[in-house]
Amino acid sequence: MTIEILTVLPELLESPFAHSIMKRAQERGHLHIKLHQLRKWAINKHGQVDDYQYGGGAGMVIMCEPLAGAIDDLQKEGGAFDEIIFVTPDGKRFDQKDANTLS
Repeated sequence: MTIEILTVLPELLESPFAHSIMKRAQERGHLHIKLHQLRKWAINKHGQVDDYQYGGGAGMVIMCEPLAGAIDDLQKEGGAFDEIIFVTPDGKRFDQKDANTLS
């Protein structure tokens, strides 16, 4: 199984994949993880891949151009992917009421 991850901070993900079950799976050839620096596909010389939210508000969003370019290039290199998973922060906010309910 090969997992390719697009991120602006690949250095933060190297350590978790280099230990425990993930490490053993890679050593045995069951798993191959490729971390890609999303800034490689940035649309300007500054390596910018994020932009302000449409409509205002706090926080930033990833630009679609670098993400689309990265997916297109990676598909050309290695063929089609079985799944493309986008991790987003659009879920319900976990608050104290939820914590109390679960406890």
